Amino acid sequence: MPLLEIEDLHVEFPTQGSVMHAVEGVSLTLDEGEVLGIVGESGSGKSVTMMALMGLIAFPGRVRAKTLRFAGHDLLGISDKERRRLVGKDMAMIFQEPTTSLNPCFTIGWQLVEALRQHSPLDKASARKRAIELLDQVGIPAAHTRLNDYPHQMSGGMNQRVMIAMAISCNPRLLIADEPTTALDVTIQAQILDLLRNLQKERGMALVLITHNMGVVSEMARRVAVMYAGQVMEQRPVGELFNDPQHPYTEALLAALPERGPAGHRLATIPGVVPGVFDRPSGCLFAPRCAYATQHSMTVRPELRAWQGGQVRCHYPLGDPQRAGQIERDGPVQVEAAA
Repeated sequence: MPLLEIEDLHVEFPTQGSVMHAVEGVSLTLDEGEVLGIVGESGSGKSVTMMALMGLIAFPGRVRAKTLRFAGHDLLGISDKERRRLVGKDMAMIFQEPTTSLNPCFTIGWQLVEALRQHSPLDKASARKRAIELLDQVGIPAAHTRLNDYPHQMSGGMNQRVMIAMAISCNPRLLIADEPTTALDVTIQAQILDLLRNLQKERGMALVLITHNMGVVSEMARRVAVMYAGQVMEQRPVGELFNDPQHPYTEALLAALPERGPAGHRLATIPGVVPGVFDRPSGCLFAPRCAYATQHSMTVRPELRAWQGGQVRCHYPLGDPQRAGQIERDGPVQVEAAA
């Protein structure tokens, strides 16, 4: 049985006269010790999907799903008390911005000790000793003195390490890392990613890595889910996805990588933006930005289906030998192609 099962997850936010579908029909599974990468532009629903899993969608947001299960626990039906026992202990999250996730009113040590005592029988002295060990494990020098520092006294990279220490403090079975290298310089990014990779291997925990950085996913993940406008567009093993993308959106994301473009040429871009609440297409959500769009894809929404060892949500997968004839038959439309 998978450690994590998500089937047909929807997250909706009522707006004036409408509903914002932040997540629409997402289905994912994750095994013990597996690393899953979730990629896509801002506004694709990556973080909201995991926040729904953690029970962090506040009113008036609505969460519904056929299945939302972690380690045998039905996350849709458990009580708040049961959820508090799970979250932070067996299931932990590194949030996107450490400077806003850490409480500026309390020292680093106080926040680490609180997390430890909430989920373990440690007394205050033992929890403080464990907090020093955790800070040392994540590479913070002079850990015993940094316990008394406040978040504003530490750099962004150091605060990110504190967030990681807090997340791994109770040896979670699942760690969710939401843009763990945002706003960090390249050197610190590499150190944080190495730290996460080593911790995952040492502890055998499952890891969900949410990121915009396709390069990070290629190095760390075993499987990749590409999200767009709240839907999974493609989900396949990492090597197959990078070498032979099947969805036009995946192809466009990979084409925008600097190492993929010809030397001396401008980086490729994807025209337009992720649709919002008032401009959501009736057909394929990516069709208004897709170089292969047809009249059919503009009006008929594709289903996520099994394809080449994974899944794809497209009327015309790139590896389909009949796609050229189908596009011609369905009436191609002029959409500004990526530059």
